[in-house]
Amino acid sequence: MKKVNIGGVPEHFNLAWYLTLKNGEYKDQDINLRWHDYYGGTGAMTKALRSGEIDMAVILTEGIVKDIIEGNPSKIVQTFVETPLIWGIHVAADSEFNTVEDIKGTRAAISRFGSGSHLMAYINAKNNNWDLENDLKFEVIKNLEGAIKGLTDGDADYFMWEKFTTKPIVDNGVFRRIDNCPSPWPCFVIAVRQDFIDNNEDDLKIILDIINETTSEFKSIPSIDKTIANRYEQELEDVQEWLSLTEWSQSVMDKKTLDKVQEQLHDLKIIDKKVDYSKLIHKI
Repeated sequence: MKKVNIGGVPEHFNLAWYLTLKNGEYKDQDINLRWHDYYGGTGAMTKALRSGEIDMAVILTEGIVKDIIEGNPSKIVQTFVETPLIWGIHVAADSEFNTVEDIKGTRAAISRFGSGSHLMAYINAKNNNWDLENDLKFEVIKNLEGAIKGLTDGDADYFMWEKFTTKPIVDNGVFRRIDNCPSPWPCFVIAVRQDFIDNNEDDLKIILDIINETTSEFKSIPSIDKTIANRYEQELEDVQEWLSLTEWSQSVMDKKTLDKVQEQLHDLKIIDKKVDYSKLIHKI
């Protein structure tokens, strides 16, 4: 049986992977797919892809594009979630900050440099016409637990993370959400190490076929909203809103969209060069 390691964040976006694993769909095809949760998000996964710790990752578009350009030996094989990610901008519940303007020039908590929380702080700054050199400061907090501690203890001032994941923390009176900042592109892609693609393309196609069949009918799975609410400790109405806003993809990202991602990242000086579509994408 072929062993394949895949990484992703332990969030509701990835429930389809859990369902297909639970049903033994990969093992039926002689593939031992092993899921690994990465609480540190994108930065932790790009590192794991580089080291060979994982073969595949369900990862934020902007993070993997940046890391491939910087030498990560991986390619994007497919868009996983077509819709943008809605990033909540959070402060501590008792913070003096009430608007995005209030946090200008203060310390953003980020999981690590190169992570989604880092890159989206730049997007938010650009959206609000901040000075990217002087109005952005960062404190590395590793993960969501670190952000809770960092904001509560006053080590950082605001934190950007997917709004439905953090909603229970807001409801519990730990964070306060002062605004939202959607990503300007499809949020999640599937990235695979180049050496795995070169040697296991047939297995990769089987894995993608299985997950795509599930995501294409995901919203029609009976009581899927209740399943998500229970598993991720979220309110049912929040899950239903999230489902109404989220669309999965079963196809590869097109050149026009990827050019837009690179253009924005380059404008923000997050990447120092743009590369050809073929350097970022592998079509199965």
